[in-house]
Amino acid sequence: MARTPAAAARGILSYFTRHATAANLLLVVLLAVGASTLPKMRAQFFPDIVVDTVTVVVRWPGAGAEDVDAGIVQALEPALLVVEGVTSTKSRSTEGSARITLEFEPGWEMQRAVADVEEAVAGVTVLPSEAEDPDVRRGKWRDPVTDVVITGPVGLDQLARFADEMVARLFAEGVTRTTIRGVAAPQTIVEVRSSALVLNDVTMSQIAEAIGEEAAADPAGNVASGAARVRTGVPKRSPEEIEAIELRSNPDGSKITIGDVARVYAEGVDRNVAFVVDGQPAISINVSRSSQGDAIAIQHIVEDVADEMLHSLPQGVQIDLIRTRADLITARLQILMQNGAMGLGLVLLLLFLFLNSRTAFWVAVGIPASMLTAVAIMYALGLSFNMISLFALIITLGIVVDDAIVVGEHADFRARARGEDPVTASETAARRMFAPVFSSTLTTLIAFFGLLAIGGRFGDMIEDIPITVIAVLAASLVECFLILPNHMAHALIHARENHWYDWPSRQVNRGMDFVRLRLFRPLIRGVIWARYPVLAGVVVVLVSQVALLLDGDVRFRFFNAPERTDVTANFAMVPGATRADTMDMLRVVQETVKAYGAEVAAETGTDPIVYVLGKIGGNAGRGLASAEDKEPDQLGAVTIELIDADLRPFSSRTFVREVQARVPSHPQLEELSFRGGHFGPGGDALDVELTGADAEVLKAAAQALKAAVGQFAE
Repeated sequence: MARTPAAAARGILSYFTRHATAANLLLVVLLAVGASTLPKMRAQFFPDIVVDTVTVVVRWPGAGAEDVDAGIVQALEPALLVVEGVTSTKSRSTEGSARITLEFEPGWEMQRAVADVEEAVAGVTVLPSEAEDPDVRRGKWRDPVTDVVITGPVGLDQLARFADEMVARLFAEGVTRTTIRGVAAPQTIVEVRSSALVLNDVTMSQIAEAIGEEAAADPAGNVASGAARVRTGVPKRSPEEIEAIELRSNPDGSKITIGDVARVYAEGVDRNVAFVVDGQPAISINVSRSSQGDAIAIQHIVEDVADEMLHSLPQGVQIDLIRTRADLITARLQILMQNGAMGLGLVLLLLFLFLNSRTAFWVAVGIPASMLTAVAIMYALGLSFNMISLFALIITLGIVVDDAIVVGEHADFRARARGEDPVTASETAARRMFAPVFSSTLTTLIAFFGLLAIGGRFGDMIEDIPITVIAVLAASLVECFLILPNHMAHALIHARENHWYDWPSRQVNRGMDFVRLRLFRPLIRGVIWARYPVLAGVVVVLVSQVALLLDGDVRFRFFNAPERTDVTANFAMVPGATRADTMDMLRVVQETVKAYGAEVAAETGTDPIVYVLGKIGGNAGRGLASAEDKEPDQLGAVTIELIDADLRPFSSRTFVREVQARVPSHPQLEELSFRGGHFGPGGDALDVELTGADAEVLKAAAQALKAAVGQFAE
């Protein structure tokens, strides 16, 4: 076929129909840009919802919660509420401390926000004189990727060195957001009674000065042209050495040392929070990502570093990765990809059944072209592959070919029924279908564009749906009117020939003609003849469905979030309980969890428990409300990682209910709470906020409510 001269082209639609180079070059560009950005797309569970916050913390040692609220919170809140950009505030008063958290508008300049808050706090001059200076901090957004647990039959100080080495290796690989938990720097405590100060006529400043002079050695320069360094003095840092430091020499020749007036003792690296795995000490390294980090890529780096480190560790020391969000992300994304591939296969099957093969092929080309173009647009706008954006891509699989089907089928009709040449038929089809196709696509775009108007955290999370759908449909319009007509012009050359590979399409079309003429047309005649009974039947069906919704037979669920694989058990001991009592309770909970796991494994053949991590010195996850009034040694937690929800015959809620019922009571136990969770938006099943002017009344009401709901299992 001779090329149509360029002079025959009229308008952009005609130009691309008659110029194969322009149409094919545009197709190649769209495919290449999309394919090049595909590996760069980040993968995560849900879209990042970054909340910009600034926190003001004021400590008032010895003050009760009511005094803190009256003297600090009520004095600071009015000044903070007028700070520009603040959308909401949340205050919390506890014994000896006040915390006020300010949320700012999305995209607000946070450096300016911190400066404005500091200025507002500085302008409040009525704070109690005994209160410490306010501490203003900017909130840091982090998304956990995994927790690395190092445990084994060695000392905690040795485990701490392994943790430091691993953090250094991760930093060298570009993983910079890591936090070591379960170890603290050792410190030496010097306790002095007031009576001892008076009896020996010394002051705390004198004691501090004496210790400071003896605890460090001073450099005295270099010798041998810098080949060696000289330091004067011997550092004294152990408790025995500090006790022997001389404070004063008396006229009778006697000496007063630190040990004469004070008690000196050392606190080890496990003095605060400690982790336990199977009775052995452990250290946890939390690995997080920033809003621009890729959870799956970071997970692979952590796994590689852990495997490399294992070769150099002593026998028995293990490195385990728990709460790996990347595995969950990968599994969920694979499910969506499998569903998407199934949908794509069905779309292609229907295309080749209802259209001739050449038309179906070029219509199907619009699917990867539109999808890859949309991926490039998503990357340019900072979107990622997540459950929301992939869902949007899947629902557009069928929509994206609608425009191309209309244009391609109309071009085929004009070539077969009207006898037009392929180029004229394709060009005319593009021209005639442009207005209706563009209008129908525009209505869909407007419908999805309205989702962008939804505000709040939920609006931030679902905004990937309208953006992705709009990108796909816009790309499909470009492919449908600038690329497809030229390909159809070539495909229609053989439109009048009967090819063997078009036999399925011919059979389906014969069947459709039979259904249209023998079944559908008589049915429509009957509907028109009995239009009033049909309308009444439609109303009856509609009312019956509304009744199901009103009666509660069809339940409403705000968001069907996927289940998490981890369960936390937080507990608090009674006042006066020791760290040993908390350790005993921790051991009881761990043994109960493992016993239930063994019971389930015996019944089903699968152990539902992957890992059990104990913690002393605090709670895990969302801690107990009473934890703020407890000493750290009176708090504990057990984190349980379960196998994937699809691999076990029960939900995490069932696991929580069964295990909590089996935990025996401890004489020093005050509160024990198990908690499972789900990903995504939505809070607890029951969340009650009480407001009022009298703190005592509120506390009494909260205790009464707690007792009322305590009879129900969690």
